[in-house]
Parts: sequence; C-alpha cells; structure tokens
Amino acid sequence: MPERRVAEPTRMLEREVKLAATPDFKLPELDEVDGAVQATQPDEHRLETVYFDTPDLRLARWGCSLRLRQGEGWTLKLPSSSSGPTLNRRELEFPGDGGRPPEAATTLVMAYVRRSSLVPVASLSTVRRRVQLKQAGGRVLAEVVDDDVSVIQGLRVASRFREVEVELRDDAGERLLEPLLARLRLAGAADGDNLPKLVRALGPRASAPPEVAPLELTLRSTAADLVRHAIATSVAALLRHDPGVRLGDDPEDIHRARVATRRLRSQLRTFRTVLEPPWAQALREDLRWLAAGLGEIRDKQVMAERLRSRTASLPDVDGHAVAELAAQLDVESEEARGRLVLDMRSDRYIALLERLVDAARNPSITEPAKERATEVVTVMAAGDWKRLRKAVEALGDDPADAELHQVRILAKRSRYAAEAAEPVLGKPPARFAAALTELQDLLGDHQDSVTAQQWLRRAAEGSLAFVAGQLTAIERDVAFSDRSLWRRKWKLVARKRLRRWMI
Repeated sequence: MPERRVAEPTRMLEREVKLAATPDFKLPELDEVDGAVQATQPDEHRLETVYFDTPDLRLARWGCSLRLRQGEGWTLKLPSSSSGPTLNRRELEFPGDGGRPPEAATTLVMAYVRRSSLVPVASLSTVRRRVQLKQAGGRVLAEVVDDDVSVIQGLRVASRFREVEVELRDDAGERLLEPLLARLRLAGAADGDNLPKLVRALGPRASAPPEVAPLELTLRSTAADLVRHAIATSVAALLRHDPGVRLGDDPEDIHRARVATRRLRSQLRTFRTVLEPPWAQALREDLRWLAAGLGEIRDKQVMAERLRSRTASLPDVDGHAVAELAAQLDVESEEARGRLVLDMRSDRYIALLERLVDAARNPSITEPAKERATEVVTVMAAGDWKRLRKAVEALGDDPADAELHQVRILAKRSRYAAEAAEPVLGKPPARFAAALTELQDLLGDHQDSVTAQQWLRRAAEGSLAFVAGQLTAIERDVAFSDRSLWRRKWKLVARKRLRRWMI
C-alpha cells in the first residue's frame, strides 16, 4: 500500500521582541520612526486560540507551542534559536480547523510527545490592535501588536495580561527594531522576559525545565551525578534538534544531532566502569543504528559543501560541472534523510527515545558510581588517553588512511572524556580537549578528503569525468598536506602539562 502523503506546511522564521504593558497602555504614533516607512492605522480584531500539549506540558517546557486559532488554522512553533534581543522561532502553519492536530504537525513533535497524547491545555481570547510598517510599494517590514489577553477556564476569565510585540517581517526591518522599542518604552511599555503567551497563561508548570535537563555539578558531585549530567546533555541536544532533522531545512540540525549521538555513545563507553555493562552496551548498539543514519546524511552534506568550496580553484568553465557533482550529493543526502525520517516514525525510534529519557534521569549505575566524580573521571579519561597514545605509537612512518581514521576516532573519545570532566574540574580538561579538537579536526579533514576522492572516482562519468579528476587531484594534495601536519598537532596534544589533571 503506498504511503499516505502529508501536506507540506507553510514555513517561516518568527522574530519578535515582547514588552509588558499595563491595562491603560496606548499604542503611540509610529509614523516618524523611519522616514522611508509608513505606519498604517491600527486595526483591531479578536483572536480565539486553543493550545494543545501533553498533560505534563512537554511542548511548552521544550519551548514549543501548538495552537488552533479560529479562521487561521493550526500553527506550530519550534524551540527558540535566539541569539540577540529577538525571540527567534521556526513557525509552521497547517490548514484545518478540526479539533484534532494535523498529522504533519504531530510528526514534527513526535520526539517530545512519544507515547503521551496531545490535549487542549489553554484557551486564550485576545483583543489585538495591530500597526504595520510598510515601505513604498506595500512591503511589510515590521508589525507592532498590542495584545489584551484573557485566559479562559470554562465559562470564566481566569486571568488577564497585556503585552506588546514587535515582529520583524522582513530582513530590511532590522533597522526599525531599536527605534520602535524606544518609542514603545517611552509610551510606558516595559522590557519583559520574552515569554510566549502560552507560558504566561499556564504559569510555573509551563516554564519548568524540560523533562531532560543536565544537573548542576560541583566538586562534591558523585560519579553518578556526572553520568546523569553527561547523558542528559547529549539526550537534550538530540531531542532539541529532532524536529529540524525531520524538516530538513537546516544542515546544522543534522550535524548537532549526529554529534549528540556520537558523544553519548563515546561517553557510555568511557563511563563503563560505573554503568551496568548490559544496559550500557544495549543503549550503545541502538545509538549506533541512529548514528549511522545521521552520519550518512551529514557525510554527503559535508562533501557537497567541500566540492563547492573548490570551485574557485578551477577554471570558470568548469564551475557548472562542480555544481552538478555537488547537486548529485544533495540528492543522495536528501534520499538518505528521507529514509531516516521514516525510521524516526517507527516504534523502534520512539522506544529508543523513551529509554534515552529514562537513562538521563535514572542511568543503571554500579557501586563505584557513588564515589566522588573528581576521582573517578580522571581515571576514566586517563584510560581513553592511553588507548589513543598506544595507537599512535604503533603507527609506522607512513600509516594507512584507515589507521589515521582510527586515531581520529580515539582522539574524539579522549576529547569527549575530557569534556565530561570539565564541569567538575574546570579549565585543565578544557585545555586538553581543545588540543585534541585541533588534532581531530585535522584528521577529520584528511578523512573527508579520502572519502571525497573515493566518491569522485565513482561519480566520474561522461562530461563530468574531467572535472572530477581535477577535484580528485586537489583532494589528494589536501590529504598529503594533512598527513604532513598531523604529527605536529599530536606533539601539542601529548604535552605532559595538559594531562596533569589525570591520574
């Protein structure tokens, strides 16, 4: 039976700043904010909105919201990616006005909902006064909205609040942000905490930490505390980027999810003396399955970026061939992502997420986990370091590509072990991890070059063969250069002063 197709949502990036307002606040005149922009007259309308979440408010606690607004359909907002004064969130709109969330929306938050259910959790009635700021020609650069919000419980108003939002609708509107905020503050609006309406409506339960949150660690923390912190850090990163992997609109989500999976597999190995072996091994094996899917996508993405970066090294006439080769990789990457997304809708994946959430809270630990973290982690990190050192010492003068790749893997394990120690030991393991990162990056570039050469030889057909050959020659030179430098990086890593914190 063919798979039922799910309608694609309308996607956008919401960028806004929220200000608190008193009940008697009035929108000021905004005509003179910018001479090249015209402010419309305020329009007023009422919005009736129902928010859906799990009974324990998982979506809100992760920074998501799913709402049904009369006359507008469904809107899903994903966790914030704020890096400045604005609250930045992916916003997706879905058609429909039924009481059941659309499958296309629920699939995107499947990692948070898992085996729970989505139910109505809040009803808001909002009187909105809106002013748009437009350029000549009618393009909307920004909107200022004054929202008087009533939280409805049954047939009564449980609470009310007022807020003002400045939403940037166009990149050219960036210059309007500070003048608009200054004008609104002068009129009596005050800087708030940028909390979404749903969180303000539901109160402390909605602003509680997500179900997976790393512990705060101190020098007195036990090894069990450190294990929980490490597992929770990686699981939280995987969950946070899960919707982006499904959407496929930002390669960074694939990268971050892959790193989280790799880091967790490595640290489960590093912490093996304080974890029950069957429990840790079973989790590592299931993570291997997920890491393989993420790795296949990310490797193609990296290679495509790599080939495009070589365009400047070739004659202009060959640029189209490079673009065609990179486009082949884009297709292969997207096909691999399609396969992974199907896997991410399976019972196997949901079961894995349930186990990971449980592992972040209650890892299966052994008796040594009760010891002080500072004593245990130094021994563990030393073990990973010794394995790396022995592997390097066993190399000949001209190691094979596969041997250098194995050194890179061991360097990454040692780095992850050092990073796990950083929350309790501070700067010494951080400096060691930084040196290992430089070695790992160099050997990673070498491996990427080797992989690119292998792919180019397979792809070298017809009119693309000549350019594929030129690119292969460039990659061969890069690999040779990396080989000439890696031992220099190794000597920096091997300095004794970087390892004094280990036992």
